[in-house]
Amino acid sequence: MSIERGMAFSVLPTPRIHFGTGTLLKLPALTAVYGRNLLLVTGRQTLRRSPAASGIFDELRRAGLEVTCLEVEREPSPELIDDAVALGRVKPFDVVVAIGGGSAVDAGKAISAMLLQRDPVERFIEGQPGFTPHDGRKVPFIAVPTTSGTGTEATSNAVISRVGPGGYKRSLRHPTFVPNEAIIDPALMTSAPPELTAASGMDAFTQLLEAYLSPFASAWTDAISCSGLECFSRSFELACGKGAGDVAVRGDMAYAALMSGIALANAGLGIVHGFASSVGGLFDIPHGTLCATLLAESTRENIRQLRASEGGEPGLHKFANASRILTGSVTGNLVDDCDRLVELLERWQERFVFPRLGEFGVSESDFAEIIAATRSKSNAAPLDASAMRRILAARV
Repeated sequence: MSIERGMAFSVLPTPRIHFGTGTLLKLPALTAVYGRNLLLVTGRQTLRRSPAASGIFDELRRAGLEVTCLEVEREPSPELIDDAVALGRVKPFDVVVAIGGGSAVDAGKAISAMLLQRDPVERFIEGQPGFTPHDGRKVPFIAVPTTSGTGTEATSNAVISRVGPGGYKRSLRHPTFVPNEAIIDPALMTSAPPELTAASGMDAFTQLLEAYLSPFASAWTDAISCSGLECFSRSFELACGKGAGDVAVRGDMAYAALMSGIALANAGLGIVHGFASSVGGLFDIPHGTLCATLLAESTRENIRQLRASEGGEPGLHKFANASRILTGSVTGNLVDDCDRLVELLERWQERFVFPRLGEFGVSESDFAEIIAATRSKSNAAPLDASAMRRILAARV
Protein backbone atom coordinates (compact mmCIF):
# COMPACT_ATOMS: atom_id res chain seq x y z
CA MET A 1 0.00 0.00 0.00
CA SER A 2 1.38 3.39 -0.95
CA ILE A 3 0.67 6.48 1.10
CA GLU A 4 0.09 9.65 -0.88
CA ARG A 5 2.74 12.26 -0.23
CA GLY A 6 1.28 15.07 1.83
CA MET A 7 -1.81 13.03 2.81
CA ALA A 8 -3.70 14.74 5.64
CA PHE A 9 -6.07 13.12 8.11
CA SER A 10 -7.33 13.66 11.63
CA VAL A 11 -7.78 11.06 14.36
CA LEU A 12 -10.52 11.23 16.99
CA PRO A 13 -9.77 10.34 20.63
CA THR A 14 -9.91 6.71 21.72
CA PRO A 15 -10.58 5.42 25.23
CA ARG A 16 -7.94 4.02 27.50
CA ILE A 17 -8.29 0.42 26.34
CA HIS A 18 -7.86 -2.64 28.58
CA PHE A 19 -8.01 -5.68 26.29
CA GLY A 20 -7.61 -9.33 27.25
CA THR A 21 -9.01 -12.22 29.23
CA GLY A 22 -9.45 -11.30 32.89
CA THR A 23 -9.41 -7.54 32.38
CA LEU A 24 -12.88 -7.28 33.93
CA LEU A 25 -11.12 -7.71 37.29
CA LYS A 26 -9.71 -4.19 36.80
CA LEU A 27 -13.17 -2.63 36.88
CA PRO A 28 -13.54 -1.92 40.63
CA ALA A 29 -10.17 -0.15 40.88
CA LEU A 30 -10.69 1.79 37.64
CA THR A 31 -14.15 2.89 38.74
CA ALA A 32 -13.03 4.01 42.19
CA VAL A 33 -10.64 6.53 40.60
CA TYR A 34 -13.66 8.56 39.46
CA GLY A 35 -15.69 8.44 42.67
CA ARG A 36 -17.78 6.21 44.91
CA ASN A 37 -21.33 6.72 43.63
CA LEU A 38 -21.78 4.48 40.59
CA LEU A 39 -24.61 4.00 38.10
CA LEU A 40 -24.26 0.49 36.66
CA VAL A 41 -26.10 0.03 33.36
CA THR A 42 -26.48 -3.56 32.14
CA GLY A 43 -28.44 -5.62 29.65
CA ARG A 44 -31.47 -7.43 31.04
CA GLN A 45 -29.67 -10.81 31.02
CA THR A 46 -26.03 -9.73 31.11
CA LEU A 47 -25.08 -10.53 34.70
CA ARG A 48 -27.30 -13.62 34.81
CA ARG A 49 -26.05 -15.15 31.55
CA SER A 50 -22.32 -14.57 31.80
CA PRO A 51 -20.38 -16.56 34.41
CA ALA A 52 -17.49 -14.12 33.98
CA ALA A 53 -19.70 -11.13 34.84
CA SER A 54 -21.94 -12.69 37.47
CA GLY A 55 -19.80 -11.69 40.44
CA ILE A 56 -18.90 -8.18 39.38
CA PHE A 57 -21.70 -6.52 41.33
CA ASP A 58 -20.38 -7.95 44.58
CA GLU A 59 -16.81 -7.02 43.63
CA LEU A 60 -17.86 -3.41 43.09
CA ARG A 61 -19.58 -3.35 46.47
CA ARG A 62 -16.54 -4.87 48.17
CA ALA A 63 -14.44 -2.08 46.67
CA GLY A 64 -16.54 0.40 48.68
CA LEU A 65 -18.63 1.61 45.74
CA GLU A 66 -22.28 2.53 46.16
CA VAL A 67 -24.00 0.93 43.18
CA THR A 68 -27.32 1.86 41.59
CA CYS A 69 -28.41 -0.56 38.85
CA LEU A 70 -30.31 0.12 35.63
CA GLU A 71 -31.26 -2.68 33.23
CA VAL A 72 -31.71 -2.00 29.52
CA GLU A 73 -33.85 -4.39 27.48
CA ARG A 74 -33.52 -2.91 23.98
CA GLU A 75 -31.98 -0.05 22.03
CA PRO A 76 -32.21 3.06 24.26
CA SER A 77 -35.14 5.40 23.79
CA PRO A 78 -35.11 9.10 24.71
CA GLU A 79 -37.50 8.30 27.57
CA LEU A 80 -35.10 5.77 29.08
CA ILE A 81 -32.26 8.29 28.98
CA ASP A 82 -34.34 11.12 30.44
CA ASP A 83 -35.68 8.90 33.24
CA ALA A 84 -32.16 7.79 34.20
CA VAL A 85 -30.95 11.39 34.18
CA ALA A 86 -33.84 12.37 36.47
CA LEU A 87 -32.69 9.65 38.88
CA GLY A 88 -29.19 11.11 38.75
CA ARG A 89 -30.46 14.53 39.74
CA VAL A 90 -31.92 13.06 42.94
CA LYS A 91 -28.79 11.03 43.63
CA PRO A 92 -25.77 12.43 41.70
CA PHE A 93 -23.48 9.86 40.15
CA ASP A 94 -19.70 10.19 40.04
CA VAL A 95 -19.25 7.65 37.25
CA VAL A 96 -21.35 5.55 34.87
CA VAL A 97 -20.37 1.98 33.96
CA ALA A 98 -22.14 0.01 31.22
CA ILE A 99 -21.75 -3.77 30.96
CA GLY A 100 -23.59 -5.40 28.09
CA GLY A 101 -24.22 -5.33 24.38
CA GLY A 102 -24.32 -2.28 22.16
CA SER A 103 -27.67 -1.09 23.50
CA ALA A 104 -26.52 -1.12 27.12
CA VAL A 105 -23.24 0.63 26.28
CA ASP A 106 -25.02 3.25 24.16
CA ALA A 107 -27.48 3.85 27.00
CA GLY A 108 -24.66 4.30 29.50
CA LYS A 109 -22.81 6.62 27.14
CA ALA A 110 -25.90 8.77 26.59
CA ILE A 111 -26.72 8.92 30.31
CA SER A 112 -23.19 10.00 31.17
CA ALA A 113 -23.50 12.71 28.50
CA MET A 114 -26.83 14.01 29.80
CA LEU A 115 -26.36 13.95 33.59
CA LEU A 116 -24.90 17.48 33.56
CA GLN A 117 -27.57 18.88 31.19
CA ARG A 118 -30.96 20.34 32.01
CA ASP A 119 -32.68 19.85 28.66
CA PRO A 120 -34.11 16.48 27.48
CA VAL A 121 -31.87 14.32 25.33
CA GLU A 122 -33.92 14.86 22.16
CA ARG A 123 -32.69 18.46 22.07
CA PHE A 124 -29.18 17.16 21.33
CA ILE A 125 -29.93 14.31 18.90
CA GLU A 126 -28.69 14.92 15.37
CA GLY A 127 -31.40 15.68 12.85
CA GLN A 128 -34.13 16.36 15.38
CA PRO A 129 -36.20 19.57 15.26
CA GLY A 130 -34.62 22.30 17.39
CA PHE A 131 -31.28 20.47 17.49
CA THR A 132 -28.76 22.12 19.81
CA PRO A 133 -25.06 21.13 19.76
CA HIS A 134 -23.99 19.47 23.01
CA ASP A 135 -21.33 21.31 25.03
CA GLY A 136 -19.40 18.08 25.65
CA ARG A 137 -19.68 18.03 29.46
CA LYS A 138 -20.27 14.56 30.85
CA VAL A 139 -19.86 12.31 33.86
CA PRO A 140 -16.94 9.85 33.46
CA PHE A 141 -17.96 6.71 31.59
CA ILE A 142 -16.54 3.16 31.46
CA ALA A 143 -17.66 0.77 28.72
CA VAL A 144 -17.55 -3.03 29.13
CA PRO A 145 -18.96 -4.76 26.02
CA THR A 146 -20.22 -8.34 26.28
CA THR A 147 -20.89 -8.78 22.55
CA SER A 148 -18.64 -8.24 19.54
CA GLY A 149 -20.64 -5.95 17.32
CA THR A 150 -21.19 -2.23 17.44
CA GLY A 151 -17.73 -1.10 18.55
CA THR A 152 -19.48 1.58 20.59
CA GLU A 153 -16.83 1.11 23.28
CA ALA A 154 -14.55 3.17 21.02
CA THR A 155 -16.89 5.71 19.40
CA SER A 156 -18.04 9.24 20.21
CA ASN A 157 -21.75 8.68 19.56
CA ALA A 158 -24.67 6.91 21.21
CA VAL A 159 -27.57 5.74 19.05
CA ILE A 160 -31.01 6.70 20.37
CA SER A 161 -34.19 5.21 18.87
CA ARG A 162 -37.85 6.03 18.75
CA VAL A 163 -39.46 3.22 16.76
CA GLY A 164 -42.71 3.55 14.84
CA PRO A 165 -44.46 6.01 12.51
CA GLY A 166 -42.36 9.15 12.37
CA GLY A 167 -39.68 7.33 14.32
CA TYR A 168 -35.94 7.76 14.11
CA LYS A 169 -32.65 6.10 14.95
CA ARG A 170 -30.04 8.80 15.28
CA SER A 171 -26.96 9.78 17.25
CA LEU A 172 -26.12 11.84 20.28
CA ARG A 173 -22.56 12.81 19.43
CA HIS A 174 -19.56 14.75 20.71
CA PRO A 175 -15.82 13.94 20.67
CA THR A 176 -15.78 13.88 24.48
CA PHE A 177 -18.38 11.10 24.58
CA VAL A 178 -15.71 8.51 23.81
CA PRO A 179 -15.57 6.32 26.96
CA ASN A 180 -12.88 7.23 29.45
CA GLU A 181 -12.05 3.55 29.81
CA ALA A 182 -12.97 0.50 27.73
CA ILE A 183 -12.59 -2.95 29.27
CA ILE A 184 -12.76 -5.65 26.59
CA ASP A 185 -12.63 -9.09 28.16
CA PRO A 186 -13.28 -11.94 25.67
CA ALA A 187 -14.37 -14.21 28.53
CA LEU A 188 -17.52 -12.09 28.81
CA MET A 189 -18.53 -13.09 25.27
CA THR A 190 -18.32 -16.88 25.49
CA SER A 191 -21.93 -17.18 26.69
CA ALA A 192 -23.46 -15.21 23.82
CA PRO A 193 -25.83 -17.50 21.87
CA PRO A 194 -25.07 -18.36 18.21
CA GLU A 195 -27.76 -16.16 16.69
CA LEU A 196 -26.59 -13.12 18.66
CA THR A 197 -22.96 -13.89 17.85
CA ALA A 198 -23.76 -14.09 14.13
CA ALA A 199 -25.83 -10.89 14.00
CA SER A 200 -23.46 -8.81 16.12
CA GLY A 201 -20.48 -10.21 14.23
CA MET A 202 -22.03 -9.14 10.94
CA ASP A 203 -22.52 -5.65 12.36
CA ALA A 204 -18.81 -5.45 13.17
CA PHE A 205 -17.90 -6.82 9.76
CA THR A 206 -20.21 -4.36 8.00
CA GLN A 207 -18.56 -1.50 9.88
CA LEU A 208 -15.08 -2.70 8.94
CA LEU A 209 -16.02 -3.06 5.27
CA GLU A 210 -17.95 0.21 5.02
CA ALA A 211 -15.22 2.20 6.78
CA TYR A 212 -12.60 0.59 4.50
CA LEU A 213 -14.58 1.56 1.37
CA SER A 214 -15.55 5.03 2.62
CA PRO A 215 -14.40 8.01 0.52
CA PHE A 216 -13.24 9.50 3.82
CA ALA A 217 -10.94 6.57 4.63
CA SER A 218 -7.22 7.18 5.08
CA ALA A 219 -4.15 4.95 5.15
CA TRP A 220 -4.56 4.91 8.93
CA THR A 221 -8.20 3.76 8.91
CA ASP A 222 -7.44 1.29 6.11
CA ALA A 223 -4.80 -0.36 8.30
CA ILE A 224 -7.23 -0.56 11.20
CA SER A 225 -10.03 -1.93 9.02
CA CYS A 226 -7.83 -4.59 7.44
CA SER A 227 -6.46 -5.62 10.82
CA GLY A 228 -10.02 -6.13 12.05
CA LEU A 229 -11.00 -8.01 8.88
CA GLU A 230 -8.09 -10.42 9.35
CA CYS A 231 -9.26 -11.35 12.86
CA PHE A 232 -12.89 -11.52 11.79
CA SER A 233 -12.15 -13.83 8.86
CA ARG A 234 -10.19 -16.18 11.13
CA SER A 235 -12.84 -16.58 13.81
CA PHE A 236 -16.35 -15.53 12.73
CA GLU A 237 -17.61 -18.97 11.73
CA LEU A 238 -15.88 -20.59 14.70
CA ALA A 239 -17.47 -18.12 17.12
CA CYS A 240 -20.90 -19.03 15.76
CA GLY A 241 -20.23 -22.75 16.23
CA LYS A 242 -17.69 -25.07 17.80
CA GLY A 243 -15.38 -22.25 18.91
CA ALA A 244 -18.03 -20.31 20.84
CA GLY A 245 -16.44 -21.10 24.20
CA ASP A 246 -12.85 -20.47 23.08
CA VAL A 247 -11.56 -17.18 24.48
CA ALA A 248 -9.00 -16.93 21.67
CA VAL A 249 -11.79 -17.08 19.09
CA ARG A 250 -13.85 -14.60 21.06
CA GLY A 251 -10.77 -12.43 21.39
CA ASP A 252 -10.48 -12.22 17.61
CA MET A 253 -14.11 -11.17 17.35
CA ALA A 254 -13.77 -8.64 20.18
CA TYR A 255 -10.72 -7.16 18.48
CA ALA A 256 -12.56 -6.96 15.15
CA ALA A 257 -15.45 -5.11 16.81
CA LEU A 258 -13.08 -2.71 18.58
CA MET A 259 -11.28 -1.96 15.31
CA SER A 260 -14.63 -1.43 13.58
CA GLY A 261 -15.56 1.22 16.15
CA ILE A 262 -12.28 3.08 15.74
CA ALA A 263 -12.48 2.85 11.94
CA LEU A 264 -16.08 4.04 11.65
CA ALA A 265 -15.49 6.95 14.03
CA ASN A 266 -12.76 8.24 11.72
CA ALA A 267 -13.99 7.22 8.24
CA GLY A 268 -17.78 6.98 8.44
CA LEU A 269 -20.18 4.25 7.28
CA GLY A 270 -22.09 3.40 4.12
CA ILE A 271 -25.51 2.48 2.81
CA VAL A 272 -26.15 -0.46 5.14
CA HIS A 273 -25.92 1.83 8.15
CA GLY A 274 -27.86 4.48 6.25
CA PHE A 275 -30.70 1.97 6.03
CA ALA A 276 -30.11 0.94 9.65
CA SER A 277 -31.05 4.49 10.63
CA SER A 278 -34.07 4.91 8.36
CA VAL A 279 -35.51 1.39 8.51
CA GLY A 280 -34.56 1.01 12.18
CA GLY A 281 -36.56 4.10 13.08
CA LEU A 282 -39.72 2.76 11.46
CA PHE A 283 -39.54 -0.93 12.32
CA ASP A 284 -38.43 -2.81 15.43
CA ILE A 285 -35.52 -4.74 13.87
CA PRO A 286 -32.37 -5.57 15.87
CA HIS A 287 -29.48 -3.55 14.48
CA GLY A 288 -27.16 -6.48 13.81
CA THR A 289 -29.93 -8.40 12.07
CA LEU A 290 -30.64 -5.44 9.82
CA CYS A 291 -26.97 -5.15 8.83
CA ALA A 292 -26.70 -8.89 8.25
CA THR A 293 -29.70 -9.09 5.94
CA LEU A 294 -28.74 -6.08 3.81
CA LEU A 295 -24.98 -6.48 3.45
CA ALA A 296 -24.72 -8.93 0.54
CA GLU A 297 -27.15 -7.04 -1.67
CA SER A 298 -25.67 -3.67 -0.73
CA THR A 299 -22.20 -4.95 -1.59
CA ARG A 300 -23.45 -6.23 -4.94
CA GLU A 301 -25.02 -2.83 -5.72
CA ASN A 302 -21.91 -0.91 -4.69
CA ILE A 303 -19.73 -3.09 -6.90
CA ARG A 304 -22.18 -2.62 -9.78
CA GLN A 305 -22.01 1.16 -9.40
CA LEU A 306 -18.22 1.21 -9.14
CA ARG A 307 -17.89 -0.89 -12.30
CA ALA A 308 -20.07 1.63 -14.15
CA SER A 309 -18.06 4.60 -12.86
CA GLU A 310 -14.97 6.03 -14.51
CA GLY A 311 -13.31 6.50 -11.12
CA GLY A 312 -14.48 3.26 -9.56
CA GLU A 313 -11.35 1.13 -9.90
CA PRO A 314 -9.76 2.04 -6.51
CA GLY A 315 -12.96 0.99 -4.76
CA LEU A 316 -13.08 -2.27 -6.71
CA HIS A 317 -9.50 -3.00 -5.67
CA LYS A 318 -10.53 -2.52 -2.04
CA PHE A 319 -13.48 -4.89 -2.43
CA ALA A 320 -11.12 -7.40 -4.06
CA ASN A 321 -8.66 -7.05 -1.17
CA ALA A 322 -11.46 -7.61 1.34
CA SER A 323 -12.35 -10.73 -0.65
CA ARG A 324 -8.74 -11.91 -0.41
CA ILE A 325 -8.69 -11.41 3.36
CA LEU A 326 -11.96 -13.29 3.84
CA THR A 327 -11.42 -16.16 1.41
CA GLY A 328 -7.65 -16.54 1.72
CA SER A 329 -7.15 -16.47 -2.01
CA VAL A 330 -7.21 -14.14 -4.98
CA THR A 331 -7.75 -14.90 -8.66
CA GLY A 332 -5.99 -11.82 -9.98
CA ASN A 333 -9.14 -10.92 -11.88
CA LEU A 334 -10.78 -7.84 -10.38
CA VAL A 335 -14.28 -8.81 -11.50
CA ASP A 336 -14.00 -12.38 -10.21
CA ASP A 337 -12.53 -11.35 -6.86
CA CYS A 338 -15.33 -8.87 -6.22
CA ASP A 339 -17.93 -11.46 -7.22
CA ARG A 340 -16.40 -13.98 -4.81
CA LEU A 341 -16.93 -11.53 -1.96
CA VAL A 342 -20.64 -11.25 -2.79
CA GLU A 343 -20.89 -15.03 -3.06
CA LEU A 344 -19.35 -15.47 0.39
CA LEU A 345 -21.77 -12.96 1.92
CA GLU A 346 -24.68 -14.78 0.30
CA ARG A 347 -23.46 -18.10 1.73
CA TRP A 348 -23.37 -16.59 5.20
CA GLN A 349 -26.83 -15.14 4.62
CA GLU A 350 -28.16 -18.62 3.87
CA ARG A 351 -26.14 -20.48 6.48
CA PHE A 352 -27.16 -18.23 9.37
CA VAL A 353 -30.71 -17.71 8.06
CA PHE A 354 -30.71 -13.94 8.37
CA PRO A 355 -34.39 -12.93 8.23
CA ARG A 356 -35.81 -10.85 5.42
CA LEU A 357 -37.17 -7.36 6.02
CA GLY A 358 -40.69 -8.57 5.29
CA GLU A 359 -40.61 -10.68 8.44
CA PHE A 360 -40.60 -7.43 10.41
CA GLY A 361 -43.43 -5.83 8.46
CA VAL A 362 -41.45 -3.95 5.80
CA SER A 363 -43.17 -3.88 2.40
CA GLU A 364 -42.65 -2.16 -0.95
CA SER A 365 -45.18 0.50 0.09
CA ASP A 366 -42.62 1.65 2.68
CA PHE A 367 -39.74 2.08 0.23
CA ALA A 368 -40.39 5.72 -0.68
CA GLU A 369 -40.42 6.81 2.97
CA ILE A 370 -37.33 4.74 3.77
CA ILE A 371 -35.35 6.02 0.79
CA ALA A 372 -36.27 9.64 1.49
CA ALA A 373 -34.88 9.28 5.02
CA THR A 374 -31.70 7.36 4.09
CA ARG A 375 -28.35 9.13 4.07
CA SER A 376 -25.10 7.54 2.91
CA LYS A 377 -22.53 10.26 2.21
CA SER A 378 -19.74 7.88 3.29
CA ASN A 379 -20.84 5.07 0.98
CA ALA A 380 -18.37 3.43 -1.41
CA ALA A 381 -20.31 4.77 -4.43
CA PRO A 382 -23.11 7.32 -4.92
CA LEU A 383 -26.47 5.51 -4.89
CA ASP A 384 -29.64 7.01 -6.34
CA ALA A 385 -33.19 6.09 -5.35
CA SER A 386 -33.34 3.30 -7.94
CA ALA A 387 -30.22 1.66 -6.54
CA MET A 388 -31.55 1.87 -2.99
CA ARG A 389 -34.87 0.41 -4.12
CA ARG A 390 -33.08 -2.58 -5.69
CA ILE A 391 -31.31 -3.32 -2.41
CA LEU A 392 -34.52 -3.17 -0.39
CA ALA A 393 -36.56 -5.13 -2.94
CA ALA A 394 -34.05 -7.97 -2.91
CA ARG A 395 -34.44 -8.41 0.88
CA VAL A 396 -38.16 -7.84 1.50
